[in-house]
Amino acid sequence: MSGQFEAVVEVDRPVEEVFAYLADGRNDPQFSPRVLKIERIPDTPTAVGTVFRSTVKDAGMKTAREFRVTGLEAPVKLRWAEVSKNSVTVREGGYDLESLADGRTRVRIFNHLEGHGLGKLLVGLALAAARKDAPAFGTRIKTAAEAAIVSG
Repeated sequence: MSGQFEAVVEVDRPVEEVFAYLADGRNDPQFSPRVLKIERIPDTPTAVGTVFRSTVKDAGMKTAREFRVTGLEAPVKLRWAEVSKNSVTVREGGYDLESLADGRTRVRIFNHLEGHGLGKLLVGLALAAARKDAPAFGTRIKTAAEAAIVSG
C-alpha cells in the first residue's frame, strides 16, 4: 500500500525567498518537530543530488533518514526521494511554489509514502496521521518561513 498527503498554504513573502528557505532542508526543524537533527551533504547550496541526512522521531522511535534532491527548478519546484531503508519511506516528495500578485507565495507540499516489509501494514496509519496533520503542517511552514524571512 502507498498513498499521498499534501498541504497548500500562502506565505506572505516573495517566491524567490520562500524557495531559498525551503530548499535549505536544514530549516526543516523550524516547522517539523519530528526532525531532531539534519545536515546537508555536501554543505553547499542545494542542487540535484544533494542529500539531507536527518534523525527523526516518529511514534516515540528515532530513525535515520536520508533524502536526495531529485529535481530543482528555482524558484518554483523542488523534488526529493528517500534513499534510506525504513519500513515507511517517501517515494517522492516536493514543493511547488507559485508567485501571487501581492508578493505572496502559494506553497504546495506533498509526500508520497510507501511501505516496505512490515511497513506495508504501517503505511496506512502513517498516511492517516500525515493527512490529519497536513493543514497544521502547512500552517507551521507558513509561520516558520514568515519568521525566518525578513520582509523588506
